[in-house]
Amino acid sequence: MEQSYALIEEGKHLWTREKARGIREKMSGMLDGLALGDALVIDMKGIEVFDFSFANELFGKLLMALPNDYVGRFIVIEHLTDYTRENLEKALESLGLVAIERKGKKIELLGKVHPTDQATFKSIVRAAGPVTAAELKEKLDVNLNAMNERLNKLTGLGLIRRVKGVSPAGREQYEYRVLS
Repeated sequence: MEQSYALIEEGKHLWTREKARGIREKMSGMLDGLALGDALVIDMKGIEVFDFSFANELFGKLLMALPNDYVGRFIVIEHLTDYTRENLEKALESLGLVAIERKGKKIELLGKVHPTDQATFKSIVRAAGPVTAAELKEKLDVNLNAMNERLNKLTGLGLIRRVKGVSPAGREQYEYRVLS
């Protein structure tokens, strides 16, 4: 399930840490009400500009809280213009953070992301359902330890979700998914 927040309700020019703090508190309440696998969609349609302090307070603090305070829930950002995407990407990179951006039906990562993490994320998205570390290791031709490190990193950033599953042999194993 998704819950959307149209940021345009706050204005098309978004400035200051104080303004962002109030919005972040609303969004935190929305995240509290979401179930595992649900997503808070931040709709940027109509937003023309925001400053670094706004981005740092809203996106930075929400994304930093995601893996610890909102385990298994996602934040998705959509309808960025070229200008707002560039601005948000620079803010996220400076904070060492990554976010999920949705462009129509396509989802990708935005911010400071290593190419191997990007490749792993894309493989999970393409799987269109739960996928195991063993399956991903075969697709990406890496050893299992390296794959587990990548998956732990992406899980720790709140970009993918790990759920317990059962292997064909009946053993417990983890499966990974995005936005479900």
